[in-house]
Amino acid sequence: MTVGWGFVGTGGIARTVATALELVPEGRLVAVASRTAQRAEEFGAEFGGARGYDDVAAMLDDPAVDAVYVATPHPQHHAAARAALLAGTPVLVEKPITATLAAAEDLVAVARAQGVFCMEAYWTRFLPGTQALLDVIASGAVGDVRSLHADLGFVPEETAQRFWDPRIGGGSLLDLGPYPVGLAHLLFGAPDRVQAVGTLTERGVDRQVAMALGWPTGEVAALSTTIAAQASTRAWIEGTGGWIEVGGSLPSLPRFTVHASGAEQVHEHAVAHGHRFMLEHVHECLARGLTESPLVGLDRTLEVMRVFETVLDQVGAVRHRELADG
Repeated sequence: MTVGWGFVGTGGIARTVATALELVPEGRLVAVASRTAQRAEEFGAEFGGARGYDDVAAMLDDPAVDAVYVATPHPQHHAAARAALLAGTPVLVEKPITATLAAAEDLVAVARAQGVFCMEAYWTRFLPGTQALLDVIASGAVGDVRSLHADLGFVPEETAQRFWDPRIGGGSLLDLGPYPVGLAHLLFGAPDRVQAVGTLTERGVDRQVAMALGWPTGEVAALSTTIAAQASTRAWIEGTGGWIEVGGSLPSLPRFTVHASGAEQVHEHAVAHGHRFMLEHVHECLARGLTESPLVGLDRTLEVMRVFETVLDQVGAVRHRELADG
């Protein structure tokens, strides 16, 4: 079965995923929607001549479109993904799935009511390095895992409006937070305590955030995101019998080192075009007739969004309300 993909959005992440899709035999890009037909057509021409549209509804009417990938700025995810779900078209939504918890809850409700597949594009979960990390933890190599420290950040150009403009989801947490918070959720599940401090830009988006998360079973996590400094982009997972350093890049998890029993063991898992593993997973889910991913389910997405909502409320960040804007 070949899955014909329709992309909504033509930015950098859309290009990254389209490049990965070319390496997946079961899928191909057949249509692209953007703000202008010319932009969509130019993007489509780069990837096999996919048809271009300046309207999402028109793209959804294309009979060749079997699934939709939404790659617009965060506050625009809700409208495009909702339209796909109501049209009965499976949808993969770039992370974070929306810019607000209310919008995420609405999407989940629509997906479940329609019985249509919906998944947040948390691509890190499907990487070989992530599975290897989970296997090492499950083996008991570092004992029982009790805590996590994870930091992610860099200083973007002032012209990179997606980081600075609240109307398009600016701030450090929504852009970078899916990685450290996602790893914490992967290790421990949904936290029951969230405390945060942060600083805001002149326009009210979060410049940097420090988070302390706690779980009823005793685990803790210290996490941070920043667009004010160059962070380590690493994580440290601490257990009763040792610790693991995730190095190289937290999002792509290319390497981690296990420190246990007085020795070090390095695990290398660098891969090119890692988004292909996520796409392969979506294809498998669709072939099996699933409406939710067993690895990145909708409950998991809502639990992570609740952390983001709590943190942004605590630091007083300006929010763009997708539902209010229609």
